[in-house]
Amino acid sequence: MKYEIVVGLEVHCQLNTASKAFCGCSAQFGKAANTNVCPVCLALPGALPVLNARVVEDAVKLGLATNCTIASRSILARKNYFYPDLPKGYQISQYEEPICHEGSIPIETEAGRKDVRLVRIHIEEDAGKSIHDIGDDTYIDVNRCGVPLLEIVSYPDIRSPKEASSYLQKMRQIVKYLGISDGNMEEGSLRCDANVSVRPFGATGYGTRTEIKNMNSFKSVEKAIEYEAQRHVGVIGSGGTIVQETRLWDADRLETRSMRGKEFAHDYRYFPDPDLVPILVGQEMLERMKIELPEFPEERASRFVARYGIPAYDAGVLTVEREIADYFEETVKVSGDAKASSNWVMGEVMRTLKEKYLDIGEFSVSPERLGGLITLINGGTVSNTIAKQVFELMLAGEATAEEIVQREGLAQVSDTGAIERAVQDILDANPSRLEQYRSGKTKLFGFFVGQCMQLMKGKGNPQVVNDILKRKLDG
Repeated sequence: MKYEIVVGLEVHCQLNTASKAFCGCSAQFGKAANTNVCPVCLALPGALPVLNARVVEDAVKLGLATNCTIASRSILARKNYFYPDLPKGYQISQYEEPICHEGSIPIETEAGRKDVRLVRIHIEEDAGKSIHDIGDDTYIDVNRCGVPLLEIVSYPDIRSPKEASSYLQKMRQIVKYLGISDGNMEEGSLRCDANVSVRPFGATGYGTRTEIKNMNSFKSVEKAIEYEAQRHVGVIGSGGTIVQETRLWDADRLETRSMRGKEFAHDYRYFPDPDLVPILVGQEMLERMKIELPEFPEERASRFVARYGIPAYDAGVLTVEREIADYFEETVKVSGDAKASSNWVMGEVMRTLKEKYLDIGEFSVSPERLGGLITLINGGTVSNTIAKQVFELMLAGEATAEEIVQREGLAQVSDTGAIERAVQDILDANPSRLEQYRSGKTKLFGFFVGQCMQLMKGKGNPQVVNDILKRKLDG
């Protein structure tokens, strides 16, 4: 029997606010353990939480960006459970009345576009961190307690590991475009739990699901879902029964293992937090948030094609990340040449980012400097070959392309006299190849061009070199 995979994802997005969700402590990642804490984080007697207004704004922005209905009134609740790294003994979250509900996220599949429906987006705070790799003991770092999260819960609309990865990548793109999170999965800014089940193809009901935790990359999500689905099929095929439980993904062994029995909502004893008032979102706030929404990738790509005349493929690549799209547009402002700017950003810039593991914000060559280099190429000051040398020198310092060209003597030679002499020197040095060319082996033309450019150290104007060489060879 063939089975269909059924997946729903719960994504936790850590917001990049300066302070925590309910107090003024820093939410910065990477600080020394147990330094970003206060009585509110730890729920000490008499400490009262106050909701960070930025958290509400970010939730509304994400809700609008994902086609959700925004609740005019929502409630913060206490979710009660015991973890060693949860000093309160409860987590402030939302349950019955979330701030956003019934949205959708479009993804691209092999069959075309597909909308994955969202059940809800709700506000909650993070727990602390248990550290198990220092000696034989477990240590607790509560810095993360109270860091603001948005949890995005999808319907079980996903039908393959690749669709799950596409959904997660789209979610990461949206939160980064909105500027509400850096979407860094390795640092835990974007975390994903997957609810996985299988059912016979054609069936409409759902099988028993298991929840997978501990996935910190797109590949891990794909591999974990694939493994768990195959495990389900194997258990069912051997006459066994799937147990509803929470399982951990072991990235080293490439397998899931049982963690605990699956909790249900009543296990958490949700009730409205008595210290926090309801969240009210008025029409004025909604309209302001709509105005603040950025231009998203699809519409930005369409504008790039229409305004700059670049191919749709280029536009799609350039708009995957908001910062790359911004960099491209700033480059075009200086260079005035959209296609050349597109080629350089997709080529040398993105190659360098990948090789050096950099984000565009860390890139040393500003769009103004890159635009200046393209201007020199288009003006005939340097050839494309020399331009790549100039680019490498720009990576190593702060000089402009023009300053480097002057300093290193890299300006393109267009003087016909100098090029005539170089061409003649090459022809004189290769009499046998000259004879072969004139006997019909015209493919040798490229050889002569290369030799001329090499003699002139790449500084000869390619068009002038070609014209003079053609005249002399065919004369």
